Amino acid sequence: MQVSAREAMVHPMERFIGRDLARPDGPAKVRGEAVYVADLRVPGAWVGGTVRSDVARGVLRGFERDPAFDWKRVTFVTAADIPGENVQALIVDDQPVLASGAIEHWGEPLALIAAPDVATLEAALAAVRPRIDPVAPNFDPELSTRVFKSIRIAKGDVDAVFGALPAGAIVVEGTYRTDSQEQLYIEPQGCIAWPPEADGTITVKGSLQCPHYVRKALVRCFGIAPESARVVQMETGGGFGGKEEYPSVVACHAALLARAAQRPVKLIYDRHEDLAVTPKRHPGRVKLRAAFSGEGTALALDADVLFDGGAYTTLSPVVLSRGTLHASGPYRWPSARIVGRVVATNHVPYGAFRGFGAPQTCFAIERLFDRAARELAIHPYALRRQNALVAGDTTATGQLLEHSVGSMQVLDAIARSSAFDRHAWCAPRAGTGAKRRGLGMSFFFHGAGFTGSGEEMLKGRVRVDLLPDGRAEVLAGSTEIGQGTDTLFTAIAAEALGVDTLDVVLARPDTARVPDSGPTVASRTCMVVGGVLEQACRTLRSRVVESGGTWRERARRFLASGGDGSVTVTYASPAGVRWNDATYQGDAYPVFGWAADVAEVEVDVDTCEVDVLRFWTAVDVGHALQPRLVVGQIEGGSLQAVGWAQREVITTRDGRFEQDRLATCIVPTTLDAPRFDVTLVEVPYPHGPYGAKGVGELPMDGGAPAVLSAIEDALDLHATHVPATPERLLALLEAASATPVRRA
Repeated sequence: MQVSAREAMVHPMERFIGRDLARPDGPAKVRGEAVYVADLRVPGAWVGGTVRSDVARGVLRGFERDPAFDWKRVTFVTAADIPGENVQALIVDDQPVLASGAIEHWGEPLALIAAPDVATLEAALAAVRPRIDPVAPNFDPELSTRVFKSIRIAKGDVDAVFGALPAGAIVVEGTYRTDSQEQLYIEPQGCIAWPPEADGTITVKGSLQCPHYVRKALVRCFGIAPESARVVQMETGGGFGGKEEYPSVVACHAALLARAAQRPVKLIYDRHEDLAVTPKRHPGRVKLRAAFSGEGTALALDADVLFDGGAYTTLSPVVLSRGTLHASGPYRWPSARIVGRVVATNHVPYGAFRGFGAPQTCFAIERLFDRAARELAIHPYALRRQNALVAGDTTATGQLLEHSVGSMQVLDAIARSSAFDRHAWCAPRAGTGAKRRGLGMSFFFHGAGFTGSGEEMLKGRVRVDLLPDGRAEVLAGSTEIGQGTDTLFTAIAAEALGVDTLDVVLARPDTARVPDSGPTVASRTCMVVGGVLEQACRTLRSRVVESGGTWRERARRFLASGGDGSVTVTYASPAGVRWNDATYQGDAYPVFGWAADVAEVEVDVDTCEVDVLRFWTAVDVGHALQPRLVVGQIEGGSLQAVGWAQREVITTRDGRFEQDRLATCIVPTTLDAPRFDVTLVEVPYPHGPYGAKGVGELPMDGGAPAVLSAIEDALDLHATHVPATPERLLALLEAASATPVRRA
C-alpha cells in the first residue's frame, strides 16, 4: 500500500478528527475474545436446520417423514405453525417465511427442524422429503413478464438530438453485461433465539447489519407489538450488504423453532448453505446509445437497464433505483433518457451488495466512454475531463450540483499519481512477448445516503446519555461490521463533546435500548448518522457548561443538580433538497462522492489470464475523519471490484448456484491484491460531520471498468462482460478472427 499526500490541509484545531484512533473493537478481536453468535454458550440450546426445495419452481403438496425416525426427538415447524403473517417483511410482501404452496426458487425454505445436537438434526433432515409437483421455471430476465420495479428518468429531448445530429457527430452503442457476485463475508449467517418470555417478549441475537429490520420482520411473523421483539447485534464478521435483509429470514426461522421447542435454538449456516441460498449481486444488462459531437462533447444518452431480481422482490427496487440514477455517469448530458426495470425469475432472490446497482451501470457507461474515445481519436482521460460534471451543472434528474463537487480535483489527482493522461492508450507498440501490459481508467461518482426522500422517511435518530460516572454513552442503531463504525463514532463524539475518547461509551445495538438510526447501508453511517451524532453531542456539551474540573466531574455535578443528561436528535435533510419519487426528478442525493481509478494489468497472450499489478485511485471523501479507516475502505472496495472484474465467477444451473463451496467460489486473496496507491481528496461537504461524506460503496464502482479498459489497452479488445474471464477473452479473440498485435 502507498498512500499519497492528502489533497487538503489537516485542520490543526481538531483533536480526534483527521487523526487515526486505535479501534475500540480491535484488542478483543485480535486476542480472540470478541463474542460472535457461534461463540455464545447457552445452556439447553438446541440447533436448527432448514428443509429446502430441490427444484426451482413447483407446488408443495406436503412432506413425507420416515417412520423409522423417532420424530419425538426433534421439533418440526411448517408454515402452519406461524402465529402471525407468513410474510418476510421487506419492501414488498411477496416472500413467505416458509413456503406453503407455490415454490419460486431452488433452496426455498419449506420447513424447519430443531434438535438437541447436530447428529440428530442431520438425521432428521435426511428423514424428511417434501412432495413437490415441479413447474417449468424461467431463468431469463429478458423473457420475464413480472416486473418488480420500473423507473424512467428524462432530461431534454433525446429523440430530437438523435434525429438532427450536427455535422461530424458520432453515435456510439453498446450492450454491457455484469454477472452476479458473492459477498463472502468471513462469518456465515447465524442467529440464536429464545422462546417467548412470560410477557411475550421474543429475543434474537445474531450476525447482522440492521437490527431494526429484523425487529420489523419478527413483529409481522409473530403478530406482536414492536416492543415485544428484541434484537441484539453480536460481533459481526462482515456484511457488504449480505447481512442487510437476509438475517430477517434466519431470525424468524430461529425464533419459530425456539417458540415450538420451548428452548433456545441456534440457527447458524455452514459455508455451503450460506453460499447456496443467500442473496448476491443482481446480474445486469445495460444497453447504451450515446451521441457525441466531433469534438467530443456529450450530446445525448439513451439507456435501457435490466436487472434480474430472482424469485422475490427483496431489495430490488432500491437496487434498480441506484442503478438507473448512476447510469449516466458523472457526465454532463444536455439530453438523457434512462429506463430501467428489475424483473422476477426463478433464481435465488438477489439482494444488496456494496454499491447495489451502481457498479453495474457505472461499468456500462465507462466502457462506452472508452469506445467513444477510440472512435473520436480523443484520449480517454481527456474525453472524461471534457464532459465531467462540475459545480453549477445539472445531473440527469435535474439536480443542481452546488456542494462538494470534487470531479476536477480527483481527475487532477489521478493524473499526477498515475500519469495516465500521458499514456498512449490503445496505441500500437513495437516488440513482442508472451505477456502484455496495459493501463486503463475509470471516472465515477456515487450518491451518499438514501435516494431522494429516503432519509426523510427514515428519520434516523441518535441518542447521547450521560452515565452516572460522567461518561457519555452513544446509542445508535448503526452497527460495526468491520468497517470502523465504533472508531468513527468515538472520534465524532469525543470531538463534539470536547472530551477524551475514554469519556465516550458505545452502546451495543439492541433494539430494546437504541433508537432506530436507519440501516447500516448506502454510505450513510458517517455522513447521515455521524452528522446526527455530532449535533446531539454539541447539544449535550452546551448543557454541561459549568467550568472547573474534568468533564466527568462537571457532568456528575450537572446530573446531581437535576440537569437533563439525555439528548435525542432526528435527521433532517438540508434546506432546499427537493425530490419527486413519481417523476424521478430533483435532488437524488444530498451529495455525491467522486473518484477516478487507473489499473495496470498484465495479460498472458496464450491463456488470456489477467493479473492486476497496480491500482491507483483518487477519492473525494469530503473530509477523512479517520484516514486509516478511509484508506481501508477504499482498498477493500477496490479489491472487491478488481475481483469482480476478472476473477469472481458466479453461474447457475437449473436455478442453483454452482459455486457453492469455497473451493469453487473464488475471490482475491492478499496474494492477488495489486499494489494500491490511494490519494485522499478532501472537498468538504458543509452538511456532513466535519465536512465528511460517504465512502463505503464508492470504491466498488470503478474497479471493473478500469481493469477492462486496461485489458483493452493490452489486447486491443473491447470486452463488455464482467467478469472478463480467460474463456470470454479467448472467445472475443476468436470472434475477431485475428491475433492482436503483440506489444512489449
